[in-house]
Amino acid sequence: MALFTTRITARIPALMRERTFRRYWTGQTVSFVGDQISLMALPLAAVLVLGADAAQMGWLKTAELLPALLLNLPFGAWADRQARRRRAMIAADLGRAVLLLTLPVAYLLDALSLGQLYAVAFGVGALTVLFEACNTTLFVALVPTERYVQANSLVNGSRSMAWLAGPGIGGILVQVLTAPFALLADALTYLVSAGFLAKIKPVEPAPAPVEKGHFVEGLRWVLRDASMRALFASSGTVQFFNYMFHTLFVLYATTELGLSAGVLGAVLAAGAVGGLIGAAVGGAVVRSLGIGRSIILGFLGFTLPLVLIPVAGGPLPLVIGVLFIAEFLSCVGVMVVDIAAGSFQMALIPDAVRARVMGAYRTLNHGFRPLGALVGGLLGSAIGLHPTLWIATGGAVFSVLWLLPSPLAKLRELPGQTPAAAPVESLT
Repeated sequence: MALFTTRITARIPALMRERTFRRYWTGQTVSFVGDQISLMALPLAAVLVLGADAAQMGWLKTAELLPALLLNLPFGAWADRQARRRRAMIAADLGRAVLLLTLPVAYLLDALSLGQLYAVAFGVGALTVLFEACNTTLFVALVPTERYVQANSLVNGSRSMAWLAGPGIGGILVQVLTAPFALLADALTYLVSAGFLAKIKPVEPAPAPVEKGHFVEGLRWVLRDASMRALFASSGTVQFFNYMFHTLFVLYATTELGLSAGVLGAVLAAGAVGGLIGAAVGGAVVRSLGIGRSIILGFLGFTLPLVLIPVAGGPLPLVIGVLFIAEFLSCVGVMVVDIAAGSFQMALIPDAVRARVMGAYRTLNHGFRPLGALVGGLLGSAIGLHPTLWIATGGAVFSVLWLLPSPLAKLRELPGQTPAAAPVESLT
């Protein structure tokens, strides 16, 4: 029995045997599931309770996305000046819970309105940006450099699990409780996240002094570093073309390929399973290929399979099979690139500018999303869905060309980690 227990313990990733990281990871995991519930329940509240039309749904989506575009830079600059970022994260969790709790209360009082939904969507989005700005620095305070890949594998595995389970849980809760009350579950997840954060006491990096150019230093840092420039250009290219693709994919799959909503949901679930597998093998890929080649492989693994979607044709079972393969492989690839690129950024960026650099990086990347969606819609109307999907999926593949001539392509170890450092562990 003792031997069996020892073997089981040995299979548990080293970070999960550390109480502080385990509490951090648990809070993140619960919060990810709650996010997926909101993605289902908030728009359903607008449609089923308030009868929102297409234009109003567009405004709701805009309210969700706008904070990421507007607030990453200022919140990143603010976070770098703080000594107690963990407390700001707890406050953000509590604030998101309170905002979501106002919706079922208003519903009970027969006072729920679209204006309130817009305000809550924007407020939750803003607090999420603040949480993530501080989370970047907290992560490196909890995890040593040689464990970045393992930690990112664990966090991204949780995110994939949430993609897989969250929409289903959200749908059941909406069916049983109605959409406004389903949001109570999401509010509860933020309270759980805040509770776990309150139980950890990491030594956070010292705040950066406020100097001339403090606000834009993160953007300048991204543009000065050759590897970050290449990674930004590749990510921006993927964001642009991928949002062209996603703007039209559901319409194309249902109207031109003839998929039902249920089958389309199953196809997307296959992607979530692929994400779980990608998170599980990400550490092994980095160990085998090195950090630079893993990022390149991840970009190709993310983008190349999606070319199968405009290729798909013929009998419906064949079309469904091709789409399953495309979504599954693409999500394996996106997990590999998220783990490898996330670990690289964590190791490369100095603590003093970390939140500002990541804020600038996210702002620039988020800026490509609405542009891609707009161009996708215009091209889809002008030349048709199928040609536009070819442009979107083909263009995304060429994102890797930014990386090939960069120093990042030749990098094997994480910055600051020598070949003699402790080996990077995987989930297996």
